[in-house]
Amino acid sequence: MKPYRVLLYYCYTTLENPAQFRDEHHLLCVRLNLLGRIIVAKEGLNGTVSGLAADCEEYMRIVKADSRFASLEFKVEEHDAHTFQKLHVRLKEEIVNSDLPVDPRRQTGIHLEHSVGKFKGAITFDMENLRELPQHLAKIEHLKDKKVITYCTGGIKCEKASAYLLQQGFENVYQLHGGIIKYGLEEAGEDFDGKCYVFDNRLAVDVNKVNPTVISTCYICGDACDRMINCASPTCNNHVAMCESCGWETHGTCSEACQADPHKRPYDGTGYYAKGTQGYTPLQGYLSRQSTVGI
Repeated sequence: MKPYRVLLYYCYTTLENPAQFRDEHHLLCVRLNLLGRIIVAKEGLNGTVSGLAADCEEYMRIVKADSRFASLEFKVEEHDAHTFQKLHVRLKEEIVNSDLPVDPRRQTGIHLEHSVGKFKGAITFDMENLRELPQHLAKIEHLKDKKVITYCTGGIKCEKASAYLLQQGFENVYQLHGGIIKYGLEEAGEDFDGKCYVFDNRLAVDVNKVNPTVISTCYICGDACDRMINCASPTCNNHVAMCESCGWETHGTCSEACQADPHKRPYDGTGYYAKGTQGYTPLQGYLSRQSTVGI
């Protein structure tokens, strides 16, 4: 049993005073020594945090005790240490950027449990973010009268994606309940190809413990590789698959131009670069907000 836990979660619910909730939630995380990224909006809560097992258990208990989050489900993974270096609790218009004219609190695709549906043969779009979904609908117009299943890392993007597909006339829309992470934790990730990209210092995590395959290739040499790195050039900051050998050979960069970057970050073999933490405290964001409003 590893000492730390990583929690991935979201909940669409109505928050009447999200700014007040954001501040209270920030203090809760500080009290429990949690680090990570949390987004608060009028439409709900979305976060990924890490902390010691007991602290994470207390956090989950407190959040679930709030009736507004009664339906919230935590995806819980074990880890050896914190997967974040800082705590950010931010107030935004949406808990996941989409700009889609839908409200998941009213209508979404039917949630599927993990033993139903497969990932092999999935239709994928070359998208940078969810806002681009409308641009790709023409590719699946022929599926409007078929069963369509959406899936994403933790399930949150599927709430809006499935709602949008229903709005656009798709008749039978489903979504993988809890996303890829929950599927891997509870069903061993069978028939999920490759790894799952995550937004912390792990960069990518294993999902399939039954019949795993590697579908990505090294950005430099082209060999099969599912090891993700963040390009050492802060100007580039590209996230790519790169084998260990090429990582050391290129000093963790993805091109000759990046290798020549005078601001290139020292490569330590992980390909992850945390922002500077000198002088940082988890209360920093909270205190800066209080001074801004003159408290």
